[in-house]
Amino acid sequence: MDSASVSRDNKESKERLKAAWDDLIEELQLARDAIDNPAFFPPEASDRNLAEGYRYLAGFMHHAVERAFHEDADFPAFRNGLSVYNKSTIDNADAIYFYAPIDGKRHYRVHGNIADHRHWRGEARAESGPLAPQYLIFEVHSGPMSGDSGDLRELAAGGRTGFGSLDTSSLLVADNGDFELLLGPEKPAGYSGNFVCTRKPPSKRNPDGDDRYADYISGRQLFYDWGREQAIQLNISALDTEGCSPPALDSERGAEQLRRMGGIIRGQMHFWLAFYEKVLNCNQRAVEQGRYFMPVNAYNQPNAASGDTGGGMSTNIYAGGIFDLADDEALLIEASYSGEPVYTSIHLGNLWGESPDYANHQSSLNGFQTHMSADGIQRWVVAHRDPGVPNWVDTTGLRRGFLSNRWAYCQLPEQAQWPQIKARKINFEEIASSFPTDTPCISAAQRKATIAERQQHVQRRFRVF
Repeated sequence: MDSASVSRDNKESKERLKAAWDDLIEELQLARDAIDNPAFFPPEASDRNLAEGYRYLAGFMHHAVERAFHEDADFPAFRNGLSVYNKSTIDNADAIYFYAPIDGKRHYRVHGNIADHRHWRGEARAESGPLAPQYLIFEVHSGPMSGDSGDLRELAAGGRTGFGSLDTSSLLVADNGDFELLLGPEKPAGYSGNFVCTRKPPSKRNPDGDDRYADYISGRQLFYDWGREQAIQLNISALDTEGCSPPALDSERGAEQLRRMGGIIRGQMHFWLAFYEKVLNCNQRAVEQGRYFMPVNAYNQPNAASGDTGGGMSTNIYAGGIFDLADDEALLIEASYSGEPVYTSIHLGNLWGESPDYANHQSSLNGFQTHMSADGIQRWVVAHRDPGVPNWVDTTGLRRGFLSNRWAYCQLPEQAQWPQIKARKINFEEIASSFPTDTPCISAAQRKATIAERQQHVQRRFRVF
């Protein structure tokens, strides 16, 4: 190629990439507008809300870089969907959210090794040594990641298709802790191990349509004992391209990735604020029968994961509300459940949907961390300062924010057996007397030790080396 052709090609590359960059910046500005433009339903523009809004936007930038530039179904890797660096969607402080892109027409192998996991089989936990997470689930689906479109219409039926799931109740694990999961459009002949099919025939609504194929494998690792449970290192191999190399980056693909990055950031910022306003009805607009009403200092009716909850883990029952507390007020919460959920928890969120700083504050509690009195009722108190009871949930100074409770089941019970939950506002001085007499007192030294354990666990969970 002569020098004139090289110069012309270089000029076209520069113009192509600069135009894509300009489009990215435009999308970033549209995303930024959601922080303080009332048209996008942001939280009240207090000093803390504004500062957290910019952090929230930066979290989506972090997320979008990985997804736009490093998401390749031919050369996949598991990545954090949410983490301490990009919190959103009223995230679960006990979770590793993971995902990897796949092409449902191809074949994949997921593999890993887990620590002692006898509690997955209903046995007592090992008395010492490292443990597997309390719960692990894989889910395979098609469609965009929730929120990417920026449009609530993506919640309509058919927007995403589930292809199957596999959790700790049925995952086959070798004696040494190794396991593998195969994904593909058909099960290999004679194979009897863990498998999820990534192809579905045409739907009943469209019997003459084409086969449907999965786009992602995602899931959760949920932790109970933050002192002993260890994250599972998950690996995924694309069997059809294993050992090959991806093509070098060029300006056309780079421009496409820049635009995708901008679209993800804008879409996520706009979608979730609209979801909180129009679906969860966090500003208490009048809604027929109060179906989506998020009550203040109270809870809505528990609900299974669905479009009403913004998706979520398919084995979860959710309940939510909003806390709004003055300095000397607290929220007493009581819940009961039937059956044997494999996981229960309470979490707070700011009005952007970010979990508070759960490493340095006790702003969440799971079933292992929660003290249970003899009556079997789950009790927590949300307050701005430490009342000296074990089940204190720290607002971290947030006057107003989200309440979120989860109960996970390997198999969802009948709706009549779903958990029940209620809350009432009390004065701070009433907290101790509102708990049963068998509730222990927690000293400042004990609370400090608890926070130290949380700090170390979060570092281990999200360690990148």
